[in-house]
Amino acid sequence: MIFDTHTHLNVAQFSEDVPETIERAKELGVSEMAIVGFDYPTIEKSLELSREYDNLYSIIGWHPTEAGSYDKEVEAYLQEHLTLPKVVALGEIGLDYHWMEDPKDVQEKVFRRQIAIAREMNLPISIHTREAMEDTYAILKDEGIHDIGGIMHSFSGDTEWMKRFLDLGMHISLSGVVTFKKAIEVQEVAQAVPMDKLLIETDAPYLAPVPYRGKRNEPGYTRYVAEKVAELRGCQWEEVAKQTQENAHRLFRLGE
Repeated sequence: MIFDTHTHLNVAQFSEDVPETIERAKELGVSEMAIVGFDYPTIEKSLELSREYDNLYSIIGWHPTEAGSYDKEVEAYLQEHLTLPKVVALGEIGLDYHWMEDPKDVQEKVFRRQIAIAREMNLPISIHTREAMEDTYAILKDEGIHDIGGIMHSFSGDTEWMKRFLDLGMHISLSGVVTFKKAIEVQEVAQAVPMDKLLIETDAPYLAPVPYRGKRNEPGYTRYVAEKVAELRGCQWEEVAKQTQENAHRLFRLGE
């Protein structure tokens, strides 16, 4: 019933217990997941998992902290694998000014190039933005991404930023951060975002929600995100689960 639209079951932290993690997720009502690959090893593992499990899908792209290694070979590799039937979006792409592994101009060039590829393939995009909200917004607006749309992954902005990204045609995805006591702005977004533009995720193994904060996050914990959003909106968690699953299916064009 719950769709975790952004998780990393394809990283080392899950190398020993993927089947068990998927089973625990099912017990918590998490029936579908998008496994996000961001470099060669994680993309390969994402594709492997989406082939193996019917309820797992792949999102693949070149992360902004990897921008310096983006070249024609990477681009050809992405273009080839983005055509696979279980690949539902291009991502996570964007800007990261926290780690600054590569200069802003390099990150921007790679970001814009991948947006162009997404447009060519008519795929939505999943956006990573860290300490780069203004530039991320400017690029998305300049690129006119309304026709392909996408996800503001683990959204951390306030309601004004939410409105601006919604105006561009983006969905707002909330992670375990919404359960953090001091995440007031994100909680306000959870209350304000239109239900048909809301998605939920874990970003596992990172950003574990309360009551597991500080521990390894798991896809199953999307349940706690759904429960917190429901609490904030004054509805049942099942309503949040159903609507966000429908939103994900529509965005990813599943069932067409």
